[in-house]
Amino acid sequence: MGSPPVARSRGNPARALLLAALVALSACGDATAPRVGPPGITLVFKHAKILGRSDPVPGLLARFEASHPGIRVRSEVLPWNADEQHQFLALNLEGGRPGFDVMMLDVIWVPEFARAGWLLDLTQWVPPAELAPHFRPAVEAGERGGRLWALPWFTNVGVLYYRADLLARHGLRPPETWDELVAHVRRIRAAEGDPALDGVLWQGKQYEGLVVNALEALWANGTSVLGADGRVFPDEARAVEALGFLRELITSGISPAWVSAADEELSRRPFGQGRAIFLRSWPYAMDLFEQPGSAVRGRVGIAPLPRHRHGERGAGSTGGAHLGVQRHTAHPEAAAALVRFLASADAQRELAAAAALNPTHERLYDDPELVRARPYLPGLRELLRQARPRPVTPAYLVLSSTLQPELSAVVVGTETPAQAVARSRRRLAYFLEGLE
Repeated sequence: MGSPPVARSRGNPARALLLAALVALSACGDATAPRVGPPGITLVFKHAKILGRSDPVPGLLARFEASHPGIRVRSEVLPWNADEQHQFLALNLEGGRPGFDVMMLDVIWVPEFARAGWLLDLTQWVPPAELAPHFRPAVEAGERGGRLWALPWFTNVGVLYYRADLLARHGLRPPETWDELVAHVRRIRAAEGDPALDGVLWQGKQYEGLVVNALEALWANGTSVLGADGRVFPDEARAVEALGFLRELITSGISPAWVSAADEELSRRPFGQGRAIFLRSWPYAMDLFEQPGSAVRGRVGIAPLPRHRHGERGAGSTGGAHLGVQRHTAHPEAAAALVRFLASADAQRELAAAAALNPTHERLYDDPELVRARPYLPGLRELLRQARPRPVTPAYLVLSSTLQPELSAVVVGTETPAQAVARSRRRLAYFLEGLE
C-alpha cells in the first residue's frame, strides 16, 4: 500500500507574470490569497483512487480553482495496483510528453523519478518555512542533492496491533521485544485453552510487503540491507539471524503457515474476526477494527514494533505518497501552486477526515475533530517520529525485486537465511554498482 536531476523553469516576463498571479498555498495562514491568473490553463492531476467514507479530491480541486480564476484541474485516476501506477508513469515520463502535469508518487519512487530527470525542481517555489510543519522524514523523502522534488501528501508507518482485552485479562503489557511477544502468545494460548488462536500475523507473500517486513526485522536486530557506506548486508550474521526469525515464527507455530501467502488484507481479516493476538500492519486497519459490528471493536491497541536482541528499539517502515510536477509541464508555476495547495494543512485535514489517511503536518495529530474520530492519532504521531524509511535510493525497485524471491524462499523454507543473504548480496552488489 516510497531526489533529483532536473531542469528549472527559465525566467521570462510571461512566466514571471504568472508567478505573481499565483499564490503560495497552505493551511491556516500559510496558503496564498486568491489572485487572478491568465485564462486558459488546464492542469491534469494523475493519482490513485482515494478510498474512504468519501473522496475529498473533487472538493479540494474545486477550492483550488475558485482561488485561481482561469486555472482548471482535471483529475484522472490511475489503476489501483502500485506496480501498474509506476509502469504507467514511468513509460509516459520517459517518452517526454506524458499528458499530465501533477502526479501522486509512492514515497519510494521519488529518488528514482528525480534521478531520471522526470521531476521539476520545486525548490524555488517552496520556502523552507512551508516545509517545517511536516514530519522531517517525510520532507527528506522528497529531497535529493539539496533540492526539493516532491511534497509530502500523506504518510504511513508499520505498527503492531494487539488484542488489548486478552493482554489485560492475563496481566500482560504490549511486548517490547520479539521474545516477549512469543512468550505472550504461548501464555495466552495456554490460559485461554485455544491452541488454534493465531499468535502474530504479518505479510509474507512475495511482494513489496514482504520486503517491508524483512526490513523491519533487520532494523529490529540492529542492522539493515544497505550500510551507510553502501555495502549490501553490512552485518551478515545479524541479517541471517533476523531473516531466520521470520521463518522460525512459522515453524514454531507462532504464525500460521499461510502468512507466507498473506498480504495486508489477508492478514487483517482474521485479526479483525478475533482469531489472532497480534498483527503487524498499517494504521488504516484500526479504522476498520473500530467500525460498528466489528468483532474486535474497542478491544485493539497499537504499539511500536518489537526489537530483537541486538536492536535498541523496533521501528516501523514509512509509507505514503508525495506529490510531484513533471519536468516538461507547460505551466510550472501553476502546477507548483497546486502541489503546495494539496500538501497544505487544510487539504491534509480534509484528506484525513474523509479518507482516514495520515497527514504529514504534525500539528494535525492534535486536531480536536480528527482526534475525536480517531483517538489513536496522538500515539501514532510518536510512532511516525520513530519510523525509518526504506532505503532511499534511485535503485529501490531493483533492490526490492531482487530481494523478494530470496526472502520468499526463506519464508517458505526452500532456502536458508544464509543462502538468501549471500545470493542477495552478490546480485545487489552487481546491480547497484554505479547507480547512485
